[in-house]
Formats: sequence, C-alpha cells, structure tokens
Amino acid sequence: MVSEARIVTGHTVVVVLARFRPDTLAWGILQLILGTRPRQRLPGLLFHKVLGCGRDGGFGIVPGLHRQGLFCLFSSPETANAFVDTARWAQSYRDHAAEHLVLSLQAWSSRGLWSGHAIDVASEAPTDGPIASLTRASIRPHKAFDFWARSPAAEADLARASGCLLAIGLGEAPVLRQATFSLWRSPTDLEAYAHSAGHLAAIRAAYGRHHFSESMFVRFRPLRIEGVWRGRPFPGSLDG
Repeated sequence: MVSEARIVTGHTVVVVLARFRPDTLAWGILQLILGTRPRQRLPGLLFHKVLGCGRDGGFGIVPGLHRQGLFCLFSSPETANAFVDTARWAQSYRDHAAEHLVLSLQAWSSRGLWSGHAIDVASEAPTDGPIASLTRASIRPHKAFDFWARSPAAEADLARASGCLLAIGLGEAPVLRQATFSLWRSPTDLEAYAHSAGHLAAIRAAYGRHHFSESMFVRFRPLRIEGVWRGRPFPGSLDG
C-alpha cells in the first residue's frame, strides 16, 4: 500500500542511475569530466551533481566506471517531469545505458547542505509505502582513514537489511566526497536499518569525531520510478 501523503509544489529531486555498455563507457566518463558544467538551459534546475560509483555499485573507495549517478534538484514537480520526459540530457543517459533507472522524489525530512544548497521539505511524511534515503558528506581529509575504517559494519547491515529495494554508493570525488542512496519498501524498514548496530556506530563516530565538513541527510517520498536496476524492473508510478 502506498502512502496517501499530500504532494505539494516545491523542490523535486531527480535521481538517474545508469550502467553503461562497454561501447558507451567513454561517454559516461565524459559526463564525469563535464559534471560541473552549468545547465542553465534546463528550466527549473537549481543544482546538479554527476556522481561516480564504487566498484560493482558498492561503497568502497575503488571506483567502478561502468556505473554512474545523476542528482538534479528542480524547483517543482512539473520541471522535474519535463526533464525526465523531454530533456536531451536525460534521454542521452537512456540511450547509452545497458541498465537505467530514474526516480522523481520529494523530501519529507531534510537537514544539512550539499555544496551550500539545501533541499526544502515539499511532502508530508508517509506512514507506509516506499521511501528513499540520501546520506552524503564531505569528509575531512585527516579523518578519512577513521571514517572508512568504520564503514564496513554499516555496509554489512545494509546488505542484510530487510526491505531494502536498492542501495548504491555514489561520490563526487574518491574517498572524500561520498553519498549513499537507497530505496526502501516502507518507513519501518528504513528505521530498522537506521537503528542497526553498525549504522548507529558509524553515525556516532562521524559526529563524535567530527568526520564531516559538510553533510546532508534527506528522506524522500517517490513520485515516480521507471526503469531497471540490477535486473529488477521498477514501476512507473507509485501514486497508488
């Protein structure tokens, strides 16, 4: 059952995940190189990041060039939908991917900043149905070893977590600018993972030891999900 939470106009995030074919890998690498190029011609686009991925979609420091993420913040659901449905950039990801997944999301809980940008809450908290989570951080260089030494336990808890539909490690730069994006069957499943021993220990260490110079934690209600990831097809609409 999908939550009946009220959707309001306001900030809407689009996340694109792509696994490139061998013959299109060069195009994917080029997107990383051009990632900071302004996209001023996209209506409603407030902020974007082209994100690399850990090997095999995981969370380690070894990059996996065949997988990539695109994170875009739009001013409204309408401009987000227009990007997904008609923008040449979005279509190019589809055309170059062996697997491709696109999610349109609105935040119901958000704190922190990403390169100085905040994401406004634009949806009521759901009581059931699927939800997504984003955790990202800029890691202080002298704290990197301590941070990465504590991450395997949290990753192991995530791999075993009930109700996790997908999880991927993303990053703007190796080692120091990292993000985790995950999709969950229900808020209850995400809460269970958030209170798991490995995840709690990692969070307490991160804050107690001041690992981050900047961080953001967001929970989203999906508006639409389309595509295939790791061989699993996802529906086009989650409205009910």
